[in-house]
Amino acid sequence: MIKKCNFIDSIFKEEAQNLKPDYEPTTFNTDGWGGTKKALKSLFPDTTLIQCFLHSFIKIRDRCKSAKDVLSIIREKVWDLYHAETTAQFSQRLRHLKKWAQDNVPVEAAKEKLLELCDKGNLFKIAYKFKGCHRTSNALDRLMNYQDRILYGMKYFHRTIESAKLYSRAMALLWNFHPYSSRLKYKGNRISPFADLNGFIYHENWLHNMLVASSLGGFR
Repeated sequence: MIKKCNFIDSIFKEEAQNLKPDYEPTTFNTDGWGGTKKALKSLFPDTTLIQCFLHSFIKIRDRCKSAKDVLSIIREKVWDLYHAETTAQFSQRLRHLKKWAQDNVPVEAAKEKLLELCDKGNLFKIAYKFKGCHRTSNALDRLMNYQDRILYGMKYFHRTIESAKLYSRAMALLWNFHPYSSRLKYKGNRISPFADLNGFIYHENWLHNMLVASSLGGFR
């Protein structure tokens, strides 16, 4: 699995450095899976990895399915910790949360995961050194959930690795250039993910815009 992660991420690195040869992200937000971390650090050794706070909460939530009242209190306290504005404030709230968890959480499985979150405090504090960095991976998770639904519907990939890569590229292109819903168009004056990122479009028609942008000006 580590080799697969390295292969996928190396494509991203190659594409990014085609545009900017010295590209290296300052931070990456990732879940706690060791394979992902090793793959990212092998490609970008100087990049700082930021532990995803959301994944730690999800582990707690999944163990409180039969104790909704307890989960409601835990949720409030955990996200109050997340919204701490400074490292010192985060450390103080973390100590209070750990003490509260030890004395007041009746669901042992939930208590275990809540205390695990507290024990990862030093990993979460790293984010305070990088103002504006992503502290959760939910923005990426939303895209991956969409992608997973599409792949499940088509029974995943068929035939060759090359055809799978081409399909994945096509999916990414469509997502980046597809027009937003009317709510975002008329209330937020937004057009597409491409327009958000670049601040301009090549053509009013989204398909023409995609064809012009993806032509790469003869780069390939």
